[in-house]
Amino acid sequence: MSQLFVNIKKLVQVEDEPVRFRAGRHMKDLPCIDGAFLLTDLGKIVDFGSMDSMPSTYTQQAEKVTDLEGRLVLPTWCDSHTHLVYAGSREIEYMDKIRGLSYEEIARRGGGILNSARLLHQTSEDELYEQSALRVWEIMKLGTGAVEIKSGYGLNTDDELKMLRVIRRIRENFPLIVRSTFLGAHAIPEEYRNNQDEYVDMIINEMIPAVAAEELADFIDVFCDKGFFSVEDTERILLAGMKHGMMGKIHANELDYSGGIQAGVKYEALSVDHLEHTGEAEIKALLGTETMPSILPGASFFLGMPYAPARTMIDAGLPVAMASDYNPGSSPSGNMNFILSQGCINLRMLPEEAINAVTLNSAYAMGVEDTAGSIAKGKTAGFIVTKPLPGYEFLPYAYGSDLIEQVYLQGEPVK
Repeated sequence: MSQLFVNIKKLVQVEDEPVRFRAGRHMKDLPCIDGAFLLTDLGKIVDFGSMDSMPSTYTQQAEKVTDLEGRLVLPTWCDSHTHLVYAGSREIEYMDKIRGLSYEEIARRGGGILNSARLLHQTSEDELYEQSALRVWEIMKLGTGAVEIKSGYGLNTDDELKMLRVIRRIRENFPLIVRSTFLGAHAIPEEYRNNQDEYVDMIINEMIPAVAAEELADFIDVFCDKGFFSVEDTERILLAGMKHGMMGKIHANELDYSGGIQAGVKYEALSVDHLEHTGEAEIKALLGTETMPSILPGASFFLGMPYAPARTMIDAGLPVAMASDYNPGSSPSGNMNFILSQGCINLRMLPEEAINAVTLNSAYAMGVEDTAGSIAKGKTAGFIVTKPLPGYEFLPYAYGSDLIEQVYLQGEPVK
C-alpha cells in the first residue's frame, strides 16, 4: 500500500547519495529536512523531500495520507549485537553482582554463560522461540528495525543449532531485518575446562560444518578475551568460519587488552565489539580499515565496568557503532532509546554522533547498510514517528520518557 506522510516537522538522517558509514568528524553530520514529506510503497521508501517540493499528484495517488505535524521521523534503530535468544533469566546473579562479585568470579562459580547454557539445554526449540518472540516484539515497539542475534548459549552442536533455528524462525515470522551469528566460542563448557583445544577443535570440525550445511549463520563470532578464547583460538575459528562463507565479528577487549581488536582487523572482521579496553595501539590498528568499532554501553552500565573510549576513538578519526548487547547476564535490555542516551550521557557523544552510531553505522556493523540505517530512496520503509518534540536533541536528553508514537516496519505500523 502506498502511504504519504506529510507535514513532518523534521525528517532525520536523510541521504540522497547513501554512504556506508560516517567516521571521525563526519559523525557530526546528520542531514535533515524541515517541513518534509515521505512517500512509501510496497515496503520501500519511494520519495521524500520538503513539502514545498512535493508533487501535487502524490496526495491523490497515495492510498493513505497521514499528517505528522509536530512529529519527527527518523530511521529505525539498528541493533548490531544481541543475544536475545535465551532461556529463562539470571536475576539471582544480578543479586550476586550487588553483593560485590565480579563477572569473572560469577563465571568461575558456574554462573554466567554456563548457567544460560544449562537452562537452554533444558528448553525445547518451540519454547525457546516463544520466549524469544516476546523480546522481539518488545524491541520492535521500542523502535528497532534491524537486529543481529547470536547463538552461544548452546556450547554443543545440537543446542547451538537449536538456537540458530530459532533465529531463522524469527527472521521468517517478523517484519524486522534479522542477521544471524554463530557464537559457539562464547565460553568453555565445564567438561572442556582442562582441555580447551579439544573444544576449539569441535567448533571447527563439527559445529561450523553443521551450521553451514543448514545455512543458519551470516557471521561467525568469538569471545576473544581474558579467561575465554585466546588470539590463536580466535584466528583458527575465524578462518574455519570464513571458509564456510561466514564473515567474522569479534567480542574483543571487554575484560582486558586481549589482542582481539588486532585479530579482527587482520581477518577483516565486519565489526569488533565491546572495546572497553581500547588504547592507542588498538585505535591505530582500526584506522583506515573496513572493521567497525562497536561499543555496548548497556553492559558497562549494568556491570559497573569502564565505558569504551568513544570520544577518543571519534576524535582520532574512527567510526563508532552502538548496540544493546541484549542478554540475560550483562545487559538485560534491548532498549536502543536508552543506548542512544548512554552515548551522550556517559560516552560524551553529541546527539548527531549518537544517532549515527545507532542507525547508519550500526547498520554497517551488521551488513545491512544498503537497506537500513537512513531515509533513502529504495531502502526498506522502517522508520520511527516520535511524539511532538522540539528537536532530535530531545531524544537522548529525555532518557526515561516514552517518546515514540509509532514504529513502521516494511511500511506498516507495528501494533
